[in-house]
Amino acid sequence: MEHVELFFKSIFIDNMVFATFLGMCSYLAVSKKVSTAVGLGAAVIFVLAITVPLNWLLDQYVLQPGALTWLGPEYADYDLSFLSFIMFIATIATMVQLVEIVVEKFSPSLYNSLGIFLPLIAVNCAILGGSLFMQSREIATLGLALNYGIGSGIGWFLAILAIAAIREKIRYSNVPPALRGLGITFIITGLMAIGFMSFGGMLTGGDEEAKEEKTVEVIKTNEDDKTELANNTKINE
Repeated sequence: MEHVELFFKSIFIDNMVFATFLGMCSYLAVSKKVSTAVGLGAAVIFVLAITVPLNWLLDQYVLQPGALTWLGPEYADYDLSFLSFIMFIATIATMVQLVEIVVEKFSPSLYNSLGIFLPLIAVNCAILGGSLFMQSREIATLGLALNYGIGSGIGWFLAILAIAAIREKIRYSNVPPALRGLGITFIITGLMAIGFMSFGGMLTGGDEEAKEEKTVEVIKTNEDDKTELANNTKINE
């Protein structure tokens, strides 16, 4: 259940584009055609699915305070957390270089259409944000880190795919001249973000029921305490 909840939450509720507005440069620049958006979105999914678990391992066994105890007790006091940004970016840059080589080899047309934005995935704030959110939210296991990476990538993929499809259709619409281009794109993005906010209710029902049950238990406990106190008072009298 925890994996399912994290997966859907990372796609819809904590969407990289619509919830935190990360990766907007690539989102706006490479969303003019659906085919190009699909290629970049697939690359982002791959990079996030690989880098988030790898950076989780780095964080757990190298960067956290006391993480080097597996090397020996004399390393227990070492704290390498100040290297988080450098190590995370190095991992991301390595994976992006691998993706760039593969895309250039097997799909030169996609490589040319993506242009400079494919190597720029290495400094895409959405990619680094996935690893930093993984660290700040203290994701417990490697499986959950992989789940979060894939879910975040799919969320970014859906966002760029949706805006690309809309931008292709909007070319044939009568948009006011002052709003053509990025103006109407920003408006649509804002409306889509509001729509994705509605998914926040997907995971709150259980929390509300749990709170209600806890409130009922507290009320019953207080009533039992009052009854016991009244009985003890009568006995003493």
